[in-house]
Amino acid sequence: METLVILLSIAVILLSIVIVALLVAVTLVIAKVNRIAKSVDDITSNLSSATAWLSPTKIFTEAVHAIKELRK
Repeated sequence: METLVILLSIAVILLSIVIVALLVAVTLVIAKVNRIAKSVDDITSNLSSATAWLSPTKIFTEAVHAIKELRK
């Protein structure tokens, strides 16, 4: 009977270690995904502002504004 208790205790300890290791792994993966999401957000923000700056209406408006400034 004592052997069974010792074996069950060892099994519980091993399973606890595995659970803790899995929690750490999940936390690290979530942190990495969060960093990737932030970098993607920065890239898309820069891309959207560049797209807005290069839009035909913006370019035409800036050209008209520059011509008006030259006439003054």
